[in-house]
Amino acid sequence: MLRIGVLGPVQVTRDQQPVRLGPKLVELLAVLLVEAGSAVPASRVVGLLWDEAPPPGARVTLRSHVSHLRRALGASDEPVVVTVGSGVNAAYRLDVAPDVIDHQRFERWCAEGRRLLDAGEPELTERAAALLDRALALWRGPAFADVADRSFVLPKVAQLEATRRAARRGYAEALGTLGRHAEAIAQLSGALVDDPYDEAVRRLLALALYAEQRVDEAAEVCREGLVLLRERGLDAPELHELQRDILRRRLPLLPPAERGKTPRPGLLPPDPPQFVGRADDLERGRELLRSTADGSPVVLVGGPAGVGKTLFAVRLAHTVLDDFLDGQLFVTMRGFDPTGTPVTAGEALRGFLDALGVPPDRVPATLEAQAGLYRSLLADRRVLVVLDNVRDAEQVRPLLPGAPGCATVVVSRNQLPGLVVAEGARPLRLAPLTGAECRELFARRLGAARLAGEPAAVETIIEACGRLPLALAIVAARAAAHPEFTLSALAEELPPGGGLDAFTGGDTSTDVRAVFSWSYHGLTPAAARLFRLLAAHPGPDFTLAAAASLAGEPADRVRPALRELAASHLVVEHVPGRLLLHDLLRMYAAELGRDDAELPAARQRALEHHLHTALAADRMLWPHRDPLAVPPAIAGVTAEGFADQAAALAWFDAEHAVLLAGLDLAARCGLDGHVWPLAWTVTNFFARRGHWSDWVRAGQAGVAAARRQGDRAAEAEAHRIVGGAYVRLHGFDAARHHYQQALELFAQLGDLVGQGYTYRSLGWLCEQQGAIGEALRQDQRALELFQRAEHERGVASTLNSVGWCHALLGDHDQAIVHCRRSLALLERLGDPVGMAGAWDSLGYAYRHLDLRQAISCYREALALYQRLGDRPNEAITLRYLGETQHAAGDSAAAGRSWRRSLDILTEIEHPDAARVRALLSEDL
Repeated sequence: MLRIGVLGPVQVTRDQQPVRLGPKLVELLAVLLVEAGSAVPASRVVGLLWDEAPPPGARVTLRSHVSHLRRALGASDEPVVVTVGSGVNAAYRLDVAPDVIDHQRFERWCAEGRRLLDAGEPELTERAAALLDRALALWRGPAFADVADRSFVLPKVAQLEATRRAARRGYAEALGTLGRHAEAIAQLSGALVDDPYDEAVRRLLALALYAEQRVDEAAEVCREGLVLLRERGLDAPELHELQRDILRRRLPLLPPAERGKTPRPGLLPPDPPQFVGRADDLERGRELLRSTADGSPVVLVGGPAGVGKTLFAVRLAHTVLDDFLDGQLFVTMRGFDPTGTPVTAGEALRGFLDALGVPPDRVPATLEAQAGLYRSLLADRRVLVVLDNVRDAEQVRPLLPGAPGCATVVVSRNQLPGLVVAEGARPLRLAPLTGAECRELFARRLGAARLAGEPAAVETIIEACGRLPLALAIVAARAAAHPEFTLSALAEELPPGGGLDAFTGGDTSTDVRAVFSWSYHGLTPAAARLFRLLAAHPGPDFTLAAAASLAGEPADRVRPALRELAASHLVVEHVPGRLLLHDLLRMYAAELGRDDAELPAARQRALEHHLHTALAADRMLWPHRDPLAVPPAIAGVTAEGFADQAAALAWFDAEHAVLLAGLDLAARCGLDGHVWPLAWTVTNFFARRGHWSDWVRAGQAGVAAARRQGDRAAEAEAHRIVGGAYVRLHGFDAARHHYQQALELFAQLGDLVGQGYTYRSLGWLCEQQGAIGEALRQDQRALELFQRAEHERGVASTLNSVGWCHALLGDHDQAIVHCRRSLALLERLGDPVGMAGAWDSLGYAYRHLDLRQAISCYREALALYQRLGDRPNEAITLRYLGETQHAAGDSAAAGRSWRRSLDILTEIEHPDAARVRALLSEDL
């Protein structure tokens, strides 16, 4: 099959193999391509080839060139270059099918993409984006690059460049309509560099930046455009009006097309079976939540600690599920967590966006942008949001949907007047249970017969517990565990209260320390010791292995003590395998352990449990990462292991909040030697899951701890970590600052490897900014340093980076040389992850030189990703393989690859599924 390309240097392939043409044959082919399908008189060809000054015998020479070109392009029985007429009237015509020449495919796809985009239907917009993306991917550099100085190609080059600019605008417009604003920004930024006076491009870029909440940048794009256009004496009222709207934040954040794809979240905990009473409060709550006609109601559930606010909110939510059929969102904000690490609005928002199906790479960088996206996703939907254990209004204000049809339940022991005044929250304050409700609670747990025999004792217990469900549940658990005890004897054991001021924060006059004390003193010594030590855990919840590390004993010896605490309602298994303490009980445990000499060692064991388990999980996720030198775990630590990557990632997900709390705890307790290694260990997880703000937080904690220790090597590496997070957040200036700090420290230490990795990071930063030439220079500097240090892994990975930059710059031969060298080293080092990346880079480079080789490379990458179980990269490689197979004329193979890609992308709910679906649906 013959393919001719002009969107870059003129190139010819036949049966996927390059056809070498001399300079004059390239010029001759270009003349015929410019007027493809038309007969070009021989006299005109001679004048164009020899600039109107033909040498003697030019016509004979031309016939010879035509003959050579004809043989190079195709079989003699079906000539591609046709001679029309004879003698002085001879003319030559390029006779090929339209799809043979890349610019004709490009122009056809652009026209069809524009037509689909103008139709304005979401499904057609997806297809338009895929078509325009494919059309733009045909470009390998400036059109007719190797003959661009010849006058006969200039009109065609100008026409193609104009079509390309229009296609980039159209593609960006489609991406914006589909809510893929980050991709649109990349397209439009390049287009604006090409033509800074294109007002339409500026408007689209400003809108995309605004949608990503990069408001200052959006306004600056408008301002810069207004200045440039005024210099030319042009007015731009639409651009000026857009600038005004951006600065006043009047524009919508997400198109309606994205909303309809939002999955139905279901984060609400199970309906609590132990709930009793409160019929009037439940009816009042339902009435308030259902009043969504005039807005988005907020119900503020308040009351003293231990009164059962969370159970009430969950039961209330379950009674109105039929009114909120689009889903429920739930988060515990840990506003009164004694560990001092409440959930931030950003952390909670991130969890909500995950539940709403927003992929990590589509989550905006700033809290304001995330809140805007969140509200846009909930617009026109009926979703119930439950925010538990809230400290103040600012903690949850960004989480309020504000959309008619949605409602929010906020649970707090504080009155939150700011939420009542500014957001119109309706307070619903819970009082302690009535006597009848307390007796019902006891009867459910102990049986009505047992209560009926000792009514006076029951009343004594109820009053001693202050009619608080938490205290009553603890007493009932002890009574159920000892059926041989009379209730009167249990009532007599209850000691008088001593004031619980530190626990209640002045929110209640009820003293439940007496109940806690009574239950605690009924524990076995092992269970009592474990309860005290649990105050040293970073929180908010823990596993058996973490509890074993706290106690410094094997898990089998700790399990009975945990069961005893659970049976006494002092800990609760809120999800399988994970236990927690009510915040009052955690405070009580901390009070008991305040003078316990075991506590500092237990705290260190807890931190080392999480550090060494995180190291094991990180090694499973990234087995070829340069290892971190840390001392072995101290005696008594039970670190966990993992069978596969899925188990390691699941552990990180479950321990996410605990790991962040561990960083804070280690810093507060002066255990700086644990802060930096823990920050280093969680970075890969945060990168995979898109927790950019947590990545910054961890890295900054590492920088501060390393400085306090005077550990310059750790400080340098921590700066590099923070820099990486800022690149992801598009905080490029901040990223560069941290990378420069890292370079200075590594240079002072003479650490060539550290410098090498930092220069590679700077290369990545430059690539993200579109400065590919500068990225190549930084990668080359990194390569030089790795070679000097004889650091083979760094050399291997950086060779691939250098090759990738060459490919992006259009120097595909150099790209192949470097990527092949990278691959050879990676194979020797046994690094399948790096090998897969190198094969992928080779596939991209060969797509512009040899389609058969490109297909082979993509298949090698595909086999490795399948072996690694890397489903996202497997699917993406299948997409690229299909595109290459299609370019090679094998539509059947392309369809098979795309279908396999679509199956995976659909299964993992990846946003690129729409692109592949559009490729399959388009008859090309």
